[in-house]
Amino acid sequence: MKYLWVWLLPLFLVARPFRVATYNVENLFDARFDGTEYERYIPGKHGWNARMYKLKLRRAAEVLCDADADIVALQEIENARVLTDLQRVLEQTGCAYRYGVITRKRNTPVQVALLSRFPVLQSREIRVSYAPKVRPILEVLIDTPKEPLRIFVNHWKSKAREGWESKRIAYAKALMKRLQTLDWRKPFVVLGDFNSDYNAYETLETRNDDTQGRTGINSVLPTMRGALPVSEADMRQRGVRLLYDTWYELPLSKRWSQKYYGKRGTPDHILLSPALFDGKGIDYVNQSFRVFKTEYLFTPKGYINRWEIRGGKHTARGYSDHLPLIVTLDTQPYRPSAHDRTFAPPQTATIDTLYGKTDANVRYKLHNAAVLYRHGPHAVIAQEGSARNLFVYGGASQLRQGFCYDVIVEGVKSYKGLREVTAAYAVHTYETCFIKRFIRRGNAAFYQGLRPNDVVADLTGVYRHGFFYLDGGGKIRIYFKKRTLRPPDGSRIKIDYARIGYYKGLEIVIESKKNFHVVE
Repeated sequence: MKYLWVWLLPLFLVARPFRVATYNVENLFDARFDGTEYERYIPGKHGWNARMYKLKLRRAAEVLCDADADIVALQEIENARVLTDLQRVLEQTGCAYRYGVITRKRNTPVQVALLSRFPVLQSREIRVSYAPKVRPILEVLIDTPKEPLRIFVNHWKSKAREGWESKRIAYAKALMKRLQTLDWRKPFVVLGDFNSDYNAYETLETRNDDTQGRTGINSVLPTMRGALPVSEADMRQRGVRLLYDTWYELPLSKRWSQKYYGKRGTPDHILLSPALFDGKGIDYVNQSFRVFKTEYLFTPKGYINRWEIRGGKHTARGYSDHLPLIVTLDTQPYRPSAHDRTFAPPQTATIDTLYGKTDANVRYKLHNAAVLYRHGPHAVIAQEGSARNLFVYGGASQLRQGFCYDVIVEGVKSYKGLREVTAAYAVHTYETCFIKRFIRRGNAAFYQGLRPNDVVADLTGVYRHGFFYLDGGGKIRIYFKKRTLRPPDGSRIKIDYARIGYYKGLEIVIESKKNFHVVE
């Protein structure tokens, strides 16, 4: 029986699914001074020391142990010494990774790395040449139980500090140059922190656009087929040389792994090659992509529980500003499912017709929509000929108040009987835009046909006990998003510019000091 078990062991190894993950650990520096550290991680300054370093190592190890992937791509590891320390902590906590590889670019503050429970056959660095301190791409060939799997670990230029798209395109071009030399009948995975959203071709912001809308992840990497994203069905066609972005498997509301200036984004990616859909060797386990969202990675208020620096000092709290991504691969053939997405051009609609739509996954295009109001990632948009306005909840960071656009909207849903969308992307900006015709101004005609999502201006009256008593008669509930904004009872105020919300009835929503002022 003993010898039978030994003989069967390789079969169990072959049949076992395994997981591949990517995780930006956020500035995992050691406590030695090398001269390339970020200022807040210089040993002896800002409370950064050996104790903080050991704690940050344990926090990273905690996440990796709980995620339990067999292959992990890492970003923002300072050097090989840090990677070795991380492996030691992982082994001590019972989730060892025997094999580790890291880039070794000089004068670069942070590197990309890879941990694996399977043997590493070979590795190399792909140089990106637009600047001397640019991080390279790490390529690693791993000996998985069924066949070798090639992994490309990326950390592209961020959108901050002159983060123009041309710099991310430089990464994409360097990567594509290498991919074009490969046999695409053999499996590979491209993953890491691309600092680009999955739909960057629609959402690239003007401040980063020096390429006329051309993006690294969509225009250079083959994640698009024509004007549409690559689907699972595309990947199953013989001879294709496309990459499948796994983000599309999640509902729109769950597509995020980071918050950047309050905006949910998808900078991290796992892109799959055609050989992972061909029914041979290693294949992708359909619908296995997920964002690792365990409870401790979030604050009580629901924010990502990143490593905290408060008052210029490390507080010994938090983890990272990114969440890990995970996919499962197996020796069983890829299986299509009823959840597989197909893509089509957006349907043309008006705001009024959106109120009759129920499919949250369909994308719609609104022509010449005016942005009446914008606060943070939220906005109110209007359209000539539509009786009602539309509220964009959390997905309007690309839109600017006072501008008119052709807008793609998605994530259409109902809220207290109203329609709102969770994402809006401008695909064309109009040179002229007249929004005054959509604004309800002054007290006289305030109540005539007032609806939620209307935008009002130049109202005068008195605030008392949660209500706004208008000059000339009548009252309406008024809601202050922050208590500190609320004036004393009896204050005479002027509503300069605000939106109408709805909670147990119509109400004026005050979100900032710009919405009103107290009349002396």
